[in-house]
Amino acid sequence: MSDTETRHCLPRIRSSYSQFSEKERQVADYILNNSNKIIHSTINQVAEDLNVADATVFRFCKRIGFKGFQAMKIALAAEIVNPIQDIHETITETDSTKEVAEKVLRSNIRTLEDTYHILDDATIDKAVQILLKATHIEFYGNGGSGIIAMDAQHKFIRTGLRSTSYSDAHLQIMSASQLSRSDVAVLISHSGTNKDMLRVADIARGTGATTIAITNLATSPLSKKVDIPLYTVSQETDFRSEALASRIAQLSLVDALYVNIMIARKEKSQHSLQLMREAISSKRI
Repeated sequence: MSDTETRHCLPRIRSSYSQFSEKERQVADYILNNSNKIIHSTINQVAEDLNVADATVFRFCKRIGFKGFQAMKIALAAEIVNPIQDIHETITETDSTKEVAEKVLRSNIRTLEDTYHILDDATIDKAVQILLKATHIEFYGNGGSGIIAMDAQHKFIRTGLRSTSYSDAHLQIMSASQLSRSDVAVLISHSGTNKDMLRVADIARGTGATTIAITNLATSPLSKKVDIPLYTVSQETDFRSEALASRIAQLSLVDALYVNIMIARKEKSQHSLQLMREAISSKRI
């Protein structure tokens, strides 16, 4: 495990939370809520506070990718004192325009780094393979996520694969009902709790279509309803909501899917791109 990777303990816990057992969630909650305390505690003290065996805590550390409690504690300590996080969290009303801009940019960098480190190779590969075989790809999102869905279609139309985006709740439900087993629905929701998105997910799965979600929280209802969940990680502060930073990670995940598909389709994608460039050229002076 590299030094960079050891600095991403909390994102790993958050992204894997829905897969934990009841005891694992007990340990996870304790770490998430008592990070500063844990870096000064022994495994015996943590186990005693939780009323569980030392082995339970040790197994949890292994579960999230560390060699043991000490390795997890070192990673957690590095993450807590990470200068990027500190800068991001100290945005104040008295900051200059340049200082705010710098902190926002650093926050975006942190979001991308955290998202990168919780990205699962097998999951992203599965999503790419499913999209390559799709007869039709439909992107769904509301509000800010609706803009991401539109951007996704704007990119994917270049691949030669049929794609559409919907941000209107009624059109989303109507279109989802017409999907087939060879289609793919990509649902984008930062919180994963949007009722319209959850409804679309149910309808899409009912048609037999494969469903992919791009969402921030591994514990969100949406991540449990889809076939392939892709996660982003972002944090909220007084002057910047999670949803703002998550857009950068959402766009980047869409880009990663798009570029993989362009590479896999090679000549077909290049032909589609050429036809599009010729058509667009007529719009220029």
